[in-house]
Amino acid sequence: MTYLWSVFTKPWAGLPGDELGRLVSGLGFAGAEIPVRDIAYLTPAAAETELPKFTAQLRAEGIEPISVASDLSERVFAACAEAGVPMIRIMADVGPDGYAASVRRNRVLLEEAAVLVERYGVQVGVQPHHGRFVASTLGVLQLLDGLPESFKLVWDAAHDALAGDDPAVTLELGADRIGIVNLKNAYYVRTDDGWKTYFGQAGEGLSDWTAVFTALEKLKYTGPICLTGQYSDLSVPVEERVRTDLRTAVTSSRRDPSRE
Repeated sequence: MTYLWSVFTKPWAGLPGDELGRLVSGLGFAGAEIPVRDIAYLTPAAAETELPKFTAQLRAEGIEPISVASDLSERVFAACAEAGVPMIRIMADVGPDGYAASVRRNRVLLEEAAVLVERYGVQVGVQPHHGRFVASTLGVLQLLDGLPESFKLVWDAAHDALAGDDPAVTLELGADRIGIVNLKNAYYVRTDDGWKTYFGQAGEGLSDWTAVFTALEKLKYTGPICLTGQYSDLSVPVEERVRTDLRTAVTSSRRDPSRE
């Protein structure tokens, strides 16, 4: 299958578009997810003015923006529409009001965003995330049930595995909603403060990337694959780790389990 190999550029969030484009291209990627956050080079307040310039610089280096990680404000929708960015990625937080109330609250926010999705032609992608968020693929699918097809699932290999799920099941159940497939890996480690999550490289976690690509092949998925560049051990440069993980991912995507 042919995928748009992409990377979440959060580790280099302070770089301008031309420098970022050269870096991402040099790592071997053709696509990028851009953080548009108050702590990044691009902020929501400046997005309408700066995002089109930024994405033009990325495209000049051969990098196609697949999404922004931001909020659902109208200014971010307008910026994405102007810049030709197809999706805003978010996560659904779980607050002190509890899981059920948080899901209802997030559902209201998504329903209100439907007007902006229609107005600007920009999708919303919701990613599961362990901890104080809707943590499972199935939880996100329940949250999106009944919303227009422009509301997408951002399936995540690490968080799917941390939830104890099987990619052959969750990818098939979410097939009609998948907008982006995130690749990273993680496992739980016991510490003096309890169980913590450790994010490692492709072979250092609960997710079997070959099984992920087997499921994607079955579904004939050809959308973006986004390596998130998230690692708990920063003693090795992120660039080195993510370059290695890209090679592993490409190799995994080409394996034929029927011949093993």
